[in-house]
Amino acid sequence: MSTLEVSDLTVRFGGNLAVSKVSLSVAGGEIVGLIGPNGAGKTTVFNAVSGVITPTSGKVALAGRDISKLPTYKRARAGLGRTFQRLEVFSSLSVRGNVQVGLEIRKSWSRRGGCDRQYLADGADLSADSEVSLILDRLDLLGLADEIVGALPTGQARLVELGRALAARPSIILLDEPASGLDENETTRFGELLRSLSGAGLGILLVEHDVGLVMEVCDSLHVLDFGTVIASGDADEVRQNAAVVDAYLGAGT
Repeated sequence: MSTLEVSDLTVRFGGNLAVSKVSLSVAGGEIVGLIGPNGAGKTTVFNAVSGVITPTSGKVALAGRDISKLPTYKRARAGLGRTFQRLEVFSSLSVRGNVQVGLEIRKSWSRRGGCDRQYLADGADLSADSEVSLILDRLDLLGLADEIVGALPTGQARLVELGRALAARPSIILLDEPASGLDENETTRFGELLRSLSGAGLGILLVEHDVGLVMEVCDSLHVLDFGTVIASGDADEVRQNAAVVDAYLGAGT
């Protein structure tokens, strides 16, 4: 199983220090949470890890390979998946069409050297149509397969974005507020989906403001405040950390 390792990641924008010496790791089969108040630097970490921006210093490695200097598409080809805080979908395409885009991209990569397995399929060898249908079914989107994504509520559109990312078969995936727009029942089912994916071997780095979901599904947590990790540990350790309560959770959590 692949492991993502981030070491001493630092990002400056001009004279402003946005992220300072952040280190974390995500192993295959593990869900790691990255939480903190708005503006703490969580999305900046994601952007630096995925290659959207160039960090000032630090190292990003995937499966033991230094990918710090690789462009975004080569990191994706190496097995790093991503969804975005600002929703990124093909709004004029159908739900099925969006997922098929991820699959077609993956097929072009596989001709150049293979890709990871589909973690939703329990190791089964699927046809392209069967894989798309499986993804839609597991994301509760099969009944919406022919709907245009631009007409969907935000919560369902975020699931489409996740489905497209899963079709590319990453070994590690970064999820930036994926439960935003989901109702309570949808969030519960989404948490079960994340657990099933990690149980099958996918590594997940999760940024999410739904504290209940984070505490329920994450194996470990890192808390950012003003670009610095102020606490790390399991849910109970983080929940009881005085600095985290003061900066983010509040005394009533």
